[in-house]
Amino acid sequence: MNGMTRRERQITDIGEIIKILDKSKVAHIGMIDGDEPYVVPMNYGYIMDGEKLTLYLHGATQGRKLDVMRANPKVFFEAVCDVVPFEGDVACKYGVTYASIMGRGTAELVEDVEEKKLGLSVLMKTQTGKDFTFDDKLTTVVSVIRIDVSEYTAKHRPAPKR
Repeated sequence: MNGMTRRERQITDIGEIIKILDKSKVAHIGMIDGDEPYVVPMNYGYIMDGEKLTLYLHGATQGRKLDVMRANPKVFFEAVCDVVPFEGDVACKYGVTYASIMGRGTAELVEDVEEKKLGLSVLMKTQTGKDFTFDDKLTTVVSVIRIDVSEYTAKHRPAPKR
């Protein structure tokens, strides 16, 4: 991945990265459909094992997103939280604070029923903070996508000091 331009904003602490993942709720998943970009906002769940990140998504059992991922499983994701506008004394001093994570990985449609249940449970825990269990039947009516993240960076843009 290309280096981050504003290195002073980079977050490397896994605890802080987990806070971003917990707060963000929606990830924008970027794909390539033939010769054009395609981006879909999706709820997600995650597992952070040391520094290894795995995302889980769910959706319909058919459609463009799945077709695109099957044709090219390489994806890029971005999630942001703590977005707060701030003002300045001139136009270029206006902006927003935020914390974000972005990265790349490989998407795979999960077929194993037990992993589908895990993915749905992880997604609900991330989205609601609550534990849910799923039966085999429910896994047949949704698709579950796992993104094995190969690399990611996180960033925080604080408000300027006044």
